[in-house]
Amino acid sequence: MKTTVKSLDNKEVGTIDLLDDVFGVTPRRDILTRAVNWQLAKRRSGNHKVKIVSEVSGTTKKPWSQKGTGHARQGSLRSAQFRKGGVIFGPVVRDHAHDLPKKVRQLALRMALAAKQQDGKLIVLDTAKVESHKTKELAAKFVSLGLTSALIIDGANLDPNFSKAARNIPHIDVLPEQGANVYDILRRDVLVLTKNAVEQLQERLK
Repeated sequence: MKTTVKSLDNKEVGTIDLLDDVFGVTPRRDILTRAVNWQLAKRRSGNHKVKIVSEVSGTTKKPWSQKGTGHARQGSLRSAQFRKGGVIFGPVVRDHAHDLPKKVRQLALRMALAAKQQDGKLIVLDTAKVESHKTKELAAKFVSLGLTSALIIDGANLDPNFSKAARNIPHIDVLPEQGANVYDILRRDVLVLTKNAVEQLQERLK
């Protein structure tokens, strides 16, 4: 399929072919959900921690005799039912990450790209380069393109001025091609790819 290539000034400067194997697949919510959950699980620090009975500071002496006191039998004052006792089945430090097959990850990325294309939320730019690092000038160009919430993906090497200028604009993210991922694509309304990024993504995912 063909799509229009635009400049940062919102002028048509040509067309580019999009592979059906990458941008023409049918999106599936279950595959996209698995990929997003996999990404977010990897981000979790997992450093929440409570003290269990064996870690609570306190005596190890039996509180009272097993029989004859009229109280329920107890073996430790560090048990959960006592004040300052340990926590039963509380959170401990652990890794929340889980595996997701590489083929599923690649399929999910193709589906995320295809979803933006099919929803009319994909813009292809000629280049993502500016002469100045001033945010105001780039923000004006984004207004002309109608971008208020967008992920911009360029080639392997980002233009320093472009990335600096976009850094302070709310709801605008800039990533190199190798950083393209399902979560960031779906969390923004519009996906903006440069011609270089399209070529590299298609080579990577075809």
